[in-house]
Amino acid sequence: MALADGVFAIAITLLVLDLYVPRDLEPAEYREALRRVLPDLGAYALSVAVLGSYWRDHRRIFRGVREVDGQVVALSVVGFGVAALVPFPTRLLAEYGDQSVTVAVYAGAVAALGACHLAVAAVLARRPWLRHGTPTDATTPLYLLDSATIVVVFLVTVPLVFVTGPAIMWLWLVLVPVKVYLGRRHQAPG
Repeated sequence: MALADGVFAIAITLLVLDLYVPRDLEPAEYREALRRVLPDLGAYALSVAVLGSYWRDHRRIFRGVREVDGQVVALSVVGFGVAALVPFPTRLLAEYGDQSVTVAVYAGAVAALGACHLAVAAVLARRPWLRHGTPTDATTPLYLLDSATIVVVFLVTVPLVFVTGPAIMWLWLVLVPVKVYLGRRHQAPG
């Protein structure tokens, strides 16, 4: 857990390092510099939401886990590697968000991170002896469906962006009502 906390904290910290406005600007130059930093802030906010969500989910997946095996460790390490990589496609999105390949790279990174989390949750769901034999919310079919939805939406973006263009990234907003709906279903009694 400590390694996961560190990886996500460092990745989120690296996102902010590219936010910069030069010093000693004239008022008009200062306003222009602030305008130019807006895409950076948008990409930063998106990636903080993505990384924060996966950090929360990682903690949720491992709640109640008493031990891990080699497959869980390997999948987790791959996931940490992808999480640490997210600042790079974020920078690309901020600077070249109008390029289809940039949107594909970002969507691919998020889909890969989601796939790693989904794989870890699925492995733990199939191995109750690693979890004291007790089910957790991260081992339920609804949680796995929720995780799979994220992977599918971002994965579908990769080929579609080359057909429709970078505006397809607005498709990612479909995740907001889907996640709200699935979250309410998950919290509903019974």
